[in-house]
Amino acid sequence: MSEYNLISPSESPIKVEIAVIGSGPGGAITACLLAEAGRDVLLIEEGAYLSLESCQPFSVEEMSQKYRNGGLTAAFGQPKIQYVEGRCVGGGSEINSGLYHRTPSDILAQWSREFEVDALTEADLIPHFEACEKAVNVCYLTGKAPAASLKLQEGSTRLNWQSLEVPRWFRYQESSDKILKGTRQSMTETFIPRALKAGCKLLANTWIKKINQSDKNWILTGYDQVNNYNKQLITIQAETVFVCCGAIQTPALLRKSGIKNNIGNALRMHPTVKIIAQFDQEINTLDMGVPVHQVKEFSPKFSFGCSISSPPYLSVSMTDHPEYTEEVQKNWQKMAIYYAMITGEGYGTVRNIPFYRDPLVRYQLTSQDLKKLSEALQKLAQLLFEANAKILYPSISNSFPLTHPQDLAKIPEQLPIKQTNLMTVHVFSSCPMGENLQKCAVNSFGKVHGFNNLYIADASLLCTAPGVNPQGSIMAIARRNALKFLNP
Repeated sequence: MSEYNLISPSESPIKVEIAVIGSGPGGAITACLLAEAGRDVLLIEEGAYLSLESCQPFSVEEMSQKYRNGGLTAAFGQPKIQYVEGRCVGGGSEINSGLYHRTPSDILAQWSREFEVDALTEADLIPHFEACEKAVNVCYLTGKAPAASLKLQEGSTRLNWQSLEVPRWFRYQESSDKILKGTRQSMTETFIPRALKAGCKLLANTWIKKINQSDKNWILTGYDQVNNYNKQLITIQAETVFVCCGAIQTPALLRKSGIKNNIGNALRMHPTVKIIAQFDQEINTLDMGVPVHQVKEFSPKFSFGCSISSPPYLSVSMTDHPEYTEEVQKNWQKMAIYYAMITGEGYGTVRNIPFYRDPLVRYQLTSQDLKKLSEALQKLAQLLFEANAKILYPSISNSFPLTHPQDLAKIPEQLPIKQTNLMTVHVFSSCPMGENLQKCAVNSFGKVHGFNNLYIADASLLCTAPGVNPQGSIMAIARRNALKFLNP
């Protein structure tokens, strides 16, 4: 971890040319490119500056250290959807699985057409995809995939469905005992050290509550979060502000600041239903890491993958079947968590509540979404049985485990609203980009409509659900927009 250019909140008031609020993929790339161009940049992060090695990956400790609210936040609706947000330097890149996709070309075409986004063809983005892929070392596994991951490939092959190994942002190095060790190339491993080396300053543990425009400058008001009992007020003056707090916190900050036009009205997600699959043989180990196979046979309607399946994650997922919690303790090595993810028709809103720090997030699924989730759950269960799963525990409360392919008929055509437990790790689209003023919060390159020197650079910009892991899209668009800012 680099220690230079870390500044103390005691230096308040702080004057800077460009303030970047939020250090996830969008903010980190923006701060890096602007600093490397010689601009005076301050990168501000609500959470702490922690290395990847500060805790065991995908552990309870990591959830406590690096997730907002320990990973327990929900979008309210029928049914509610649990979602996660990173809250540390590097944002979501520090906690996600590292799976990489470029934005599908048909999605880019839809965004260009429906939201009137300029310069967003596949050809426009290829240079940015390629540069980001090089920077975070997108690559395939160097050895054999985890057994739990290969089960997806096995079931798909037997059903003649399309599956693939998804590349990841990883770098492999040979250890002293000649074993290749992979390190996830998160923002604290890549763009943030680059930004600091180029002269960017970093202010961690600092929550920005509100921004206000004063003459030609923006005034950022926030608090030092290191000492919860004696929070220090911080004031920052900046000529230009990039808000990069993520699809939930970006609209929350802007709305608190009185900036509301098309802000926080069109939140999209990948609603996800899960199955714990139990096999006769061992498929899971403590060092399994991230399974890398996905099934795209039915994409973009829905797709399948294998999730983090460490014992703590298995235990949390098995709360839908409390009478079987001891099975995790006894047989976790024979179990893994699989998911079915849809794009969906529903959307949500982000709104602030007086006297509450966290915003209220609502998300309304349509009846068609619930039918699509049911179909996806049935197809995923079919695949897992083809891969010789013995017991399936779907994320539906008060339901029975599935033990035979004939049990698929027990899954209702539309998932039950009150019993279905959904989650997502992908949220976006709360401040969509484009020139369509009826729908868009910012222009094609991230500038907030109606304001000078105010930009957004994070998942909020994605116009709709992309149907794939979104970090590749976020990085490429952030790079495109930062270079446009530097060369208008």
